[in-house]
Amino acid sequence: MATTSPNKLPLFPLLSLLCFISIFFLLSLSRRASLSSPNTHRSATVFTPRSDDASRTAVSSTCDLSDGSWIYDSNFRSARYDSSCKEIFKGWNCVRNNKINGLEISKWRWKPKDCDLPSFDPLEFLETHRNTNIGFVGDSLNRNMFVSLFCMLKSVTGELKKWRPVGADRGFTFLQYNLTIAYHRTNLLARYGRWSANANGGELESLGFKEGYRIDVDIPDSSWVKASSFHDILILNTGHWWWAPSKFDPSKSPMLFFEGGRPILPPINPAAGLDRVLNHMVNFVEKTKRPGGIIFFRTQSPRHFDGGDWDQGGTCQRLQPLSPGNVEELFSVRNNGTNVEVRLVNQHLHNSLESRSSFHVLDITRMSEYRADAHPAAAGGKNHDDCMHWCLPGITDTWNDLFVATLHGIKA
Repeated sequence: MATTSPNKLPLFPLLSLLCFISIFFLLSLSRRASLSSPNTHRSATVFTPRSDDASRTAVSSTCDLSDGSWIYDSNFRSARYDSSCKEIFKGWNCVRNNKINGLEISKWRWKPKDCDLPSFDPLEFLETHRNTNIGFVGDSLNRNMFVSLFCMLKSVTGELKKWRPVGADRGFTFLQYNLTIAYHRTNLLARYGRWSANANGGELESLGFKEGYRIDVDIPDSSWVKASSFHDILILNTGHWWWAPSKFDPSKSPMLFFEGGRPILPPINPAAGLDRVLNHMVNFVEKTKRPGGIIFFRTQSPRHFDGGDWDQGGTCQRLQPLSPGNVEELFSVRNNGTNVEVRLVNQHLHNSLESRSSFHVLDITRMSEYRADAHPAAAGGKNHDDCMHWCLPGITDTWNDLFVATLHGIKA
């Protein structure tokens, strides 16, 4: 009869234990490696690429670059620039602000369903786009994207001049390549300012309005009125301020819309006002853009306030991307969640752009909805979690990968 040494484990139980550990390890890796399901999340955006859309032809004729999953890759080349890039707004510098997952954020790689989205080569981009002017027009989320592009380009050349072309908030020219990138800050795209009742009365006064904000739906904000005729490539966005009762309180400081210099009566709500603004601004860009100019409209960037809005104790303390179920809880229009405005705004964008062949859509919404881990949160230096802007380096680097891939597809 065979005997077992008292100093050795039986062979069969040992092999069983090793097999169990291996299976558990592989399942854990699989669960961590892909936290999204393209089929589950197809309805997250209303933008369906046209058959001739460059976002499909940039890599292959069947690839939608905005439809995919986040894959964790510990060896992913994430350091295309670092926290020393001086243009990074202090509150977005998550590495220097010691956010616990600041270095991990860029190790998640976006993998489109039917192809790959490569990290663009900044040196090749500079060479390819010599003598080109690129303008970002929009709110601070477009500044997030502008700074990301600047830092990646600056990582390969330090020869630059800082200046503000045609009303831009900030801008730089990479001298060796004569490539200019600029950011034009505008919150609503249209012109707006404080409005107070006239002592002599008027149409709005007769309806009981005493103060608010006047938004001229047919007049572009002066910060970018010359941008479309100056820049060869333009990336626009808007949306967050339209759903901001902290900025435009419906009772204390309502949005009052004007067209042709006169108030729109009866008064319309912000959603209808957004439609009017988008219609006028899209027309304006199409009429004033440079010959051969390329125009992008970036879809809405999601916020990730969990447990309430920014002024209600909402937080974003997650350290990994969301699961598809979590995404639906936060963003489903049906559930009317805290962050539902991202999909509502996209519906307005779709209605305004679906018949506009001059515009190319950068659909960053789907990929961004998963990334609740990529905001500054408490490291943003505010008295509340910043669950709206993005850490740099971070997800806006992937937005720029999408932008460059789409641009190359258009020019191919």
